[in-house]
Amino acid sequence: MRYSSYLKAGLLGAVLTTASVVGVQAQTSLKLGYSLAPTSHYGVGATAMAEELERLSDGAFTIEQFPANALGGEREMVEGAQIGTVDLVITSTGPVGNFVPDTLITDIPFLFRDYEHAHAVLDGPIGQNLLAQFPDHGLVALAWGENGFRNLTNSVRPIHNAEDTRGLKVRTMENQVHMQAFEGIGVLPTPMAFPELFTALQQGTVDGQENPIGVILSANFSQVQDHLSLTQHVYSPALILMSPMVWGGLSEEQQGWFEEAAAAGAQAMRAKVREDAENGVATLREEGMQVVEDVDRASFEEALQPVFERFAERFGQERIDEIRNYGN
Repeated sequence: MRYSSYLKAGLLGAVLTTASVVGVQAQTSLKLGYSLAPTSHYGVGATAMAEELERLSDGAFTIEQFPANALGGEREMVEGAQIGTVDLVITSTGPVGNFVPDTLITDIPFLFRDYEHAHAVLDGPIGQNLLAQFPDHGLVALAWGENGFRNLTNSVRPIHNAEDTRGLKVRTMENQVHMQAFEGIGVLPTPMAFPELFTALQQGTVDGQENPIGVILSANFSQVQDHLSLTQHVYSPALILMSPMVWGGLSEEQQGWFEEAAAAGAQAMRAKVREDAENGVATLREEGMQVVEDVDRASFEEALQPVFERFAERFGQERIDEIRNYGN
């Protein structure tokens, strides 16, 4: 995917390009921020991307990693990429809908059948068309990464069905689709930036949270949560984003290096997510969490029917069906 035509069009693009050429020539070490630990799937993806970029550029470009919210929460890092204070970001889609609204469609519950379906959609025309929208919003999207299927944890009771969630105060991402979905099943959604979450769980400000297994592991949530239910209610992509102020100063060949490196990072991220999904539940059990595997997913889908109708009005039923049925 090429964004140079966008960045070269108009006075703003010309100004950004002129300014960023100087910046890239003067400094080849780029800052990459993400919210999780270096050992997480984000860290694995970042390392794979950095290694591939250094190889492709023969050492001309290197990446310095800033894990664990060292550059701010996800929303702050995305904003930083827009204004050029952050060069690269690996982020969940959670806050990205505030910048590129159409990406919110990927956060609809029970939209994706499995990992293979999700990868086919995101790597195919549907996903690539979404990435192509980012320059219009002051961002460059290099690749779809991955978080995996999200699961619910809490410190109150085991969750077997949708009714069991009623009244729980659950932290959600700052994401309208997630919040509407949880309201639909009777949860009290509490949007909160990820850096605040562990303390909020520890102090009982919220009862629970929802994340993929890899995030639950890397964030040590087993220390502050007793119950894990394998709801797999939402497939959560990630994104590798770049500041247009850096991208605009790259030659077409250099842009290709970054795209190839991001693709390598995304593949490494997906492999780590799959490994965590397959092996992480046993680890969380060993750490003391009580795990409910036989969750009644149909009860969640039934409870969400009114919300699905609202999503159809917002995004268009045809677009939702196109994703649901892709590859069938």
